[in-house]
Parts: sequence; structure tokens; C-alpha cells
Amino acid sequence: MKGMDSMAHEVKGVIARSKGAPVELTTVVVPDPGLGEALVRIQACGVCHTDLHYREGGIGEDFPYLLGHEAAGVVEAVGDGVSGLEAGDFVILNWRAVCGQCRACRRGRPWYCFSTHNATQKMTLTDGTVLSPALGIGAFAEKTLVAAGQCTKVSSQVKPEVAGLLGCGVMAGLGAALNTGQVGRGDSVAVIGCGGVGCAAVLGARLAGASKIIAVDIDDRKLAWARELGATDTVNSRETDPVEQIRALTGDNGADVVIEAVGRPETYTQAFYARDLAGTVVLVGVPTPDMRLELPLLDVFGRGGALKSSWYGDCLPDRDFPMLTDLHLAGRLPLEKFVSETIALDAVEEAFAKMQRGEVLRSLVTL
Repeated sequence: MKGMDSMAHEVKGVIARSKGAPVELTTVVVPDPGLGEALVRIQACGVCHTDLHYREGGIGEDFPYLLGHEAAGVVEAVGDGVSGLEAGDFVILNWRAVCGQCRACRRGRPWYCFSTHNATQKMTLTDGTVLSPALGIGAFAEKTLVAAGQCTKVSSQVKPEVAGLLGCGVMAGLGAALNTGQVGRGDSVAVIGCGGVGCAAVLGARLAGASKIIAVDIDDRKLAWARELGATDTVNSRETDPVEQIRALTGDNGADVVIEAVGRPETYTQAFYARDLAGTVVLVGVPTPDMRLELPLLDVFGRGGALKSSWYGDCLPDRDFPMLTDLHLAGRLPLEKFVSETIALDAVEEAFAKMQRGEVLRSLVTL
């Protein structure tokens, strides 16, 4: 083990002890990094819908969960076998530590890696109860243990509360536009659902040079956020048919790329019919297991184009995180606009409530 004497670390962390129960702040035991692992001191972590899904039992039943995953911090130590990473490095944590060996990696598509990995050692409660870290990270804590490949070095000039946003939701939205949707200069884009991920897709479309960016939501507050981040037009779908409005705003053609950031059959169907012939639909909203989609197969054939799903914005952290943070430092990517508030570790439960009420784009835990 490199960088420090062997010891376990008792830190404060936020856990979900059982399905649906309020989260609690407690003491977490974090071991020293072993082979291929890194110990990271967390500086900031976003409150993401995925953490709420863990608390509600929507992802698994391996309670108790150590929540938090959208994070940035400083490496305190690395274990044996780690190269290219050392104590003092400022990193964004990612949940896609590519293996380099699976069929996706061998085909040159590591953003589809089928064998991503996490730390081998387990973090626990003080009584020895093993914790399941959310997305293999567990960053609602003063320190966490991850696989070294989950650490992506970026410039230390970036504020932690901004850098951490790229760890999940904002990257998912940016990548849905830039990577999966491959939005190009002059394209027309519609984004259905303007929470954190959808607003990031709006920003990604703007960065790519889209000429028209149509934001769709049922909440005027979210539409205002989308306009601030680059939307040229907004549609309140509670008041009007979004398909008709998107077509009217694109010369009755439909948008070149429609990004669905809700994850529901109804909104996906709207996205399907709101795109131009040979246009692209990108699903980045996460559906639940019970949802089903029904479309006339003739329409799927006749409209052509592409129907895509975007996993983590099809990002490659080592490629995308440094590029995007450099764009932010150059003033071209206003990530700070996503930060609605900064909070302490003991305010995560209230942040979940604000998120559910649609009051925030992102609450950021800072440590």
C-alpha cells in the first residue's frame, strides 16, 4: 500500500438502512486501499435521483446502502498495483471503470464496457455490517474506497462542487446530446424533461452548435432553467401538445434529434413522433421494470432514423471529464448554473424532498 501507514478510517457517512426509511448520518469504517484501490477524501457530492432510487429499493435490496456517487475529491492513498494515480491528485469519481479486456473494449468501444469494476474490500458500519456503496462509490461520506480506475484526474482549478456534477447526471445529459445523439452544428434538438439531466442535454446541444433547442416540460420553473442553459424555445406540455409544438417550431418537419429525459412510455412516444424523418431519438430517462412501449411497427420502419439508449451519456471518463472541465475553465461550459444549493451531510433527506418537489437542479453536499 502506497502513501500512508496501514489503518482503518472512521468517518461520517449517510446510509439508507432499509427500504423507504429516512436516511441517517452514522459512522462508517473505510479500510486502507488494497490492490488496485484508492482512498479518496470527498469534497463535494451531488444529490442524484439514483440515490433516492436506492433508498426506495428501486435498484436492489442489498441494504444498508452507503449513498452518494456524483462526487469529486482528493486521493489520499493508493494501493499496490496502481499506476498513474497518486496521493494529492484531484479526481472526479466515475462508475464506469473500464476493464480494457471485454468484447466492447476490444472492439474499441470502451464506453460500453461490460466488465466495469469496483473496490474489492468492503466498507462497514462500526459493528461490522457490510455496506453496499451506491454505484460502487458511496460518496456521501468524508472518505470512500473505490477502484483506482474509478478516479479520473482533472485540473485542480475546477471547484469540487462543479467537478462532481460530471460524475453522473450532468454527464448523462451532456453525453446524450454530444455522444449518443451526435448533435451537429445547425441541428434542431428537442429535449423532453428538463430536470438536471434534461437541462444538461440542452447545454450539450448548445455546446454542439444546435440552431434550435426546444425544451419541453410540465413545470415552468424547469423551463426557465432550460432557457437559461441555452434553450431557444420552451413548451409546457401540460398546456399544449408537445409533438404539434415541436413540429410547428421546426417548419412542420420535427426535430433532427429528440432527447427523452423522463423515462416514461408516454414521453418516449412523444419523442418518437416529434422527430424528423430519419431523425434520432435518444432515451436517457430511466424507466422502471414494469413499463412497456407500444408503437406501430410500420411507423418504426417508415420513419427511419435511429432509436438509441444513452447509458451514462456514452461517456468515457478519461476522455470526457478532462475535456469538459477544461471547457468549463475556459468559460464555455457554465456548470455552476446547475448548483442550486450547497448543504451538509445531515441535510440529504431534505434535499431528496426538494428534488421530488422540483425545487432544485442539484443540491451539493460539501465537506
